[in-house]
Amino acid sequence: MKTAVSDAPPVQPRPASRVPRWLRVLIPAALILVWFALFGLGGASFGAISDVSTNDQAQFLPASSEATKVQELQADFRGDEAIPAIVILQRDGGLTEADNEAIAELASQFQSTDGVLTDGVSPAIPSEDGEAAELFVQIDTAAEVGDVVSELRAELADAETAGLTGHVAGPAGFTADLSGAFAGIDGLLLIVALSAVFLILVIVYRSPLLPLIMLGSSLTALCAAVFTVVQLARADILLINGQTQGILFILVIGAATDYSLLYIARYREALHVHESKWTATWAALRGSWEPILASGGTVIAGLLILLFSDLNSNKILGPVAAIGIVFALLASLTLLPALMFWAGRTAFWPRRPQLGQTGPSEQGIDANGIWPRLARLVRRRPRVIWIGSTLLLVVMALGMTQLKADGVSSGEFVLGESQSRDGQALLAEHFPGGSGTPAVVIAPEGALQDTADVLLATDGVDSVTVLSADSPSGSLPVTSDGIQALGAPGSEPSDPTVVDGRVLLQATLVYAGDSLEAEALVKELRTELSGVGTSAEPVLVGGTTAVALDTNTAAIHDRNLVIPLVLIVIMLILMLLLRAIVAPLLLIGSVVLSFAAALGVSAIVFNQVFGFPGADPVVPLFGFVFLVALGVDYNIFLMTRVREETAVHGAREGILRGLIVTGGVITSAGLVLAATFAALGVLPILFLVQLAFIVAFGVLLDTFLVRSLLIPALAYDMGRVIWWPSALSRMPETPRFDAADRSTPER
Repeated sequence: MKTAVSDAPPVQPRPASRVPRWLRVLIPAALILVWFALFGLGGASFGAISDVSTNDQAQFLPASSEATKVQELQADFRGDEAIPAIVILQRDGGLTEADNEAIAELASQFQSTDGVLTDGVSPAIPSEDGEAAELFVQIDTAAEVGDVVSELRAELADAETAGLTGHVAGPAGFTADLSGAFAGIDGLLLIVALSAVFLILVIVYRSPLLPLIMLGSSLTALCAAVFTVVQLARADILLINGQTQGILFILVIGAATDYSLLYIARYREALHVHESKWTATWAALRGSWEPILASGGTVIAGLLILLFSDLNSNKILGPVAAIGIVFALLASLTLLPALMFWAGRTAFWPRRPQLGQTGPSEQGIDANGIWPRLARLVRRRPRVIWIGSTLLLVVMALGMTQLKADGVSSGEFVLGESQSRDGQALLAEHFPGGSGTPAVVIAPEGALQDTADVLLATDGVDSVTVLSADSPSGSLPVTSDGIQALGAPGSEPSDPTVVDGRVLLQATLVYAGDSLEAEALVKELRTELSGVGTSAEPVLVGGTTAVALDTNTAAIHDRNLVIPLVLIVIMLILMLLLRAIVAPLLLIGSVVLSFAAALGVSAIVFNQVFGFPGADPVVPLFGFVFLVALGVDYNIFLMTRVREETAVHGAREGILRGLIVTGGVITSAGLVLAATFAALGVLPILFLVQLAFIVAFGVLLDTFLVRSLLIPALAYDMGRVIWWPSALSRMPETPRFDAADRSTPER
């Protein structure tokens, strides 16, 4: 039977003699110099990436969300855009006259702080129990909010020495705490990730030089990606936040190292066959470029699906991370081969590959070692192995029923110490929970009283005010009897501020503005107020709580949309790569089951071990995108080699040989990727800690169970049918020609 061209073994690469010696020297040198220049540019951009990052949650909402529309309209009412800080001061037993004077002096100091708006500090508002007072400080969003809050807290520390307890809370305080939590992202995160990867590579290869070459290539790819992302952010093409920045760092280091592992495995095999470094380099590239490109392509495709998201923070992660993967691919296929060409066999010192040495593929399943032993086990008990592995994954997946991914309060977002969270708790003891973070309502001027009546009639609303420039406090109370006057009894009330026929009301809630109860109340208010306005002039509800609510709603929408799209796109890529239908279906099914198992175990660990309050809705979405896209990488590493071996040895023998040859590479790659994602756990951010655990555990599960046992055993049990409808599905199980006759030089 004549074999299809697509199933034939690779042809002999162009002989090295056709390439002049001077060109063999010039090409690698030129590549290294180009990448060295990118390394320098990217290194200089590392400090700038934090400058172009923002952690303002409102900036990442979709333009269609109600909170976004309110935020845009609110700027017309207030002029300068500001983010409020709430300063709470308290003394057990009650504030004294001296305390009140100290608080007034503190307010004056706040007003002179750079970044605080003119007349941006309110008078002190005492609590009903007389034990606390609060100040509202409006911080210009154009300033560095974290630095301004740090200055306020430094000034507040002097007041604490006099016996007062004080905190800076509110949206500005939370932003500052979040920025502080991300402060170690440039240094600590990279040091932990690179150290973990270096240690693993030294253990795997027992060589001091090879890990340095691989990490140098990965770090150069990261520098090039950082440089590109910073330039795009400065041009207002991309938005970056702290979590995107952290994921970019980890993803590039992990992916570039994984691709490097695959190339180096091929290069080592080629050095067993070819004495010339140049010939070995081309042989290694011919054997690795397709799986590396396909692996990177699946990750890029999965990431770009995030562009269909409503939530801008999800949407911008796609292109930012995809840029990182592009540079990881380019470095793995250009810089790394150039560096390995110059190093040659010395790169593997002290275990240099010898010419004529027999590799794993030639030794087959009768050789010594863990992977030949595993292949023999798969050959003896394939059905028992794949059924047992599947049942184990199903049991793990049952834990998904315990997953709480409907959002958490912003106060829980930062792990460890958080002054804004402590301040919010203190506020709740002495003031209405939503004090300082009211629901902002934009209503038609003619519907002002009807809107206020609905707000006041809703349980959970403490008070309602309307914005008024004529009022000394900037706003006027609104009751069921109308706008109330401030000043002498019987005086006429001031007029509300009207912009384009609209008024701005503020509803102080009894719940903390960052709580799930407040989000539920905002949702109820929107429903009740839908009948007050008209389709042309609706009543809109925004504010800090509404931003959190709309963020969670958009995240859930994105999760339900993106996950199916990612599966479809990756399925099509696998079908094109493997030229089959059955194998891609099995691979996708295994990846989904592996993800479900990882999420199930993670849910139990989060609830029972760490005691986390819940999870953000985007946690399972990001976990899915990374685990499926990166898990398919290992499918591609395995099955492209299995397909290659099948064309020589038959379906079942090809599966076993593919397992033997790729087992060490996939295991090393899985350990490296798990270690890099685990490094995210050093940042005290709930979202990143949870994502780190899910991906790290999922990658290890995928590496040691799915790719080592489940897939090989299932494929062996099914035999050549997995390659249907390609020509491989019709070839006999016995080899078509002797392995010694094949012309693939790199094996």
